[in-house]
Amino acid sequence: MRRPVLVAAFRGWNDGAQGASLAASFLAQSWSAERFADIDPEEFYDFQAVRPHVRLEEGITRTIDWPENTFYSAEIPGLGRDGVILLGIEPNTRWRTFAAEISGLAKDLGVELVVTLGALLADVPHTRPAPVTGSASDPELVEELGLASSRYEGPTGIVGILHDACREAGLPSASLWAAVPHYVSLAASPKAALALSERLGALLGTTLDLSDLERAADAYELQVTAAVAQDEETEAYVHELETRRDALGEELDMPSGDSLAAELTRFLKEHEERTRELDDEPPNT
Repeated sequence: MRRPVLVAAFRGWNDGAQGASLAASFLAQSWSAERFADIDPEEFYDFQAVRPHVRLEEGITRTIDWPENTFYSAEIPGLGRDGVILLGIEPNTRWRTFAAEISGLAKDLGVELVVTLGALLADVPHTRPAPVTGSASDPELVEELGLASSRYEGPTGIVGILHDACREAGLPSASLWAAVPHYVSLAASPKAALALSERLGALLGTTLDLSDLERAADAYELQVTAAVAQDEETEAYVHELETRRDALGEELDMPSGDSLAAELTRFLKEHEERTRELDDEPPNT
């Protein structure tokens, strides 16, 4: 491969409003990426927590879809180098082994840079571009890419573990995080995906064709605005967020340990509730 860059996104705690996974999926599609490898899920998932899905092929044959962590390869348009996209799901167990599998493959492919995408629920309005923060642990990479040094302390997800594995393997890595509105967390956010893709393009030194994401982001804003307008308290709260965001401009601090701990608690609570609901449902026959 030609000076490959690995872009990774994982559904789960690192993926508020599906902003990160939507960005990675869009890149794979727009770059006409081809699937070339998967991580066997058997060792890394509790299938009672992350259940496989049954689907019918041609209305007759039942097929089991297991949790996937899939690698795609593509030429990055306008850059003269190749991209590897990893689109997956945060595992339940053996995180260090999981991260070592990824960093090992990256070394084998000659990857020069690993970039992870993440999205975090925050106090931001849906009517403004999603703020994006970028960080890296290597001082030279921080200066080269114009990012910030990572000073975060607190709970972490698989993204943090992967960066640690990259450090141990001698792989330069950077992290991009988009902030998404917490009051509309159940709806996929093309605005977050757009902001992450724009920041990734700037980081790589190329311009990406994001017209489809831009149209989706405009439609998303109109739909959420219509929903917010039905509740006066929520509408007033959004106006307050808009005023605060306009005053701050593009500045956005990395989330504190307390805010991430609170977000992790919320995610785990919702996950337990969804699991309980699934367990209460009668099985399909």
